[in-house]
Amino acid sequence: MWVYIMASGWNGTLYVGVTNSLSRRIAEHREGRGSEFARQYGVSHLVYAERYDRADEAIAQEKRMKKWHRERKVALIEAANPTWRDLSDRIHLD
Repeated sequence: MWVYIMASGWNGTLYVGVTNSLSRRIAEHREGRGSEFARQYGVSHLVYAERYDRADEAIAQEKRMKKWHRERKVALIEAANPTWRDLSDRIHLD
């Protein structure tokens, strides 16, 4: 399971999600099928991803992160990915 953050670009609109197939979910977002919110705001760059062995842990983390203020999400992204590069071709997705 993956908890991930997609962005519309550097310091752009953020989307937090959870999935069991990160590659499939990224493709869905890029094709405009990921979520209405992501489609509306052009959220298509993977800027953060964290893998979990257990679904319940991933879901719990996603719920926590969705409650965070934007500044905390940005700090998390920038700690792991300071240039906000698209990670989809740099990590093993599934």
